[in-house]
Amino acid sequence: MLGLENARVLITAGAAGIGRVMAESFASQGARVAVCDVDEAACAQMTEANPGILVRQVDVTDQMQVDGFFDEVLDGFGGLDVAAANAGIGGPAAAIEDQTLDGWKATLAVNLDGAFLTARRAAPVMKAQGSGLLLLTSSTSGLFGHPYRSPYATAKWGILGLMKTLAMELGPFGIRVNALCPGAVEGPRMDRVVANEARARGISEDEVRQIYVKGVSMKTWVTAEDVANMALFLASDLGAKVSGQAMAVDGHTETNGD
Repeated sequence: MLGLENARVLITAGAAGIGRVMAESFASQGARVAVCDVDEAACAQMTEANPGILVRQVDVTDQMQVDGFFDEVLDGFGGLDVAAANAGIGGPAAAIEDQTLDGWKATLAVNLDGAFLTARRAAPVMKAQGSGLLLLTSSTSGLFGHPYRSPYATAKWGILGLMKTLAMELGPFGIRVNALCPGAVEGPRMDRVVANEARARGISEDEVRQIYVKGVSMKTWVTAEDVANMALFLASDLGAKVSGQAMAVDGHTETNGD
């Protein structure tokens, strides 16, 4: 056990993928967990599988919905020890001249606006406590860029700027702020990303997968469990002095691209 019993944890996009595994991992450590997700079916499945976790359908780009979720969670929990702004979408895959403004704005809204709206509500609660962890989900694309996925890479670079700024701003109040930077994570979401990127590049899905592996020192993809384990570490006393860091969980990405 990592000393997370009764820790109060809120996770956005927590009904599927990395967010769900993260939520279930915290719950297995005895934490009190609340998640939101925009996917109604995923929320229903999460509720059925994890009756001890509070699950709500929320669009993180909608300030009223985010505020309502926070109000309910804080009313029930009485505070917040971990707030994980995990919501994100892969966005369109295309050459820059083929990207649309609508696709650009939608990608930044979910990935970046969602993190902002989460942080602005969590910060005052944690300030009042004098403690807490803000955990923002970026990506190795936020460290290296990513050809044909300019909206996504831009949003994930923005997450790192937000993280660094908030670590400086909130550190004096005893609040730690870090970013998770997963590499290519096995699962349905990356299957869709690979398919879109293959179409944009005019190559096969297998070739795209090989490009991902080629740029990684350990020649491997990662799992949602790998990412969740890092979240647990950062939330525990073992990570008590870790703040302002982009924590890559990726097998060491050397480059994104051919």
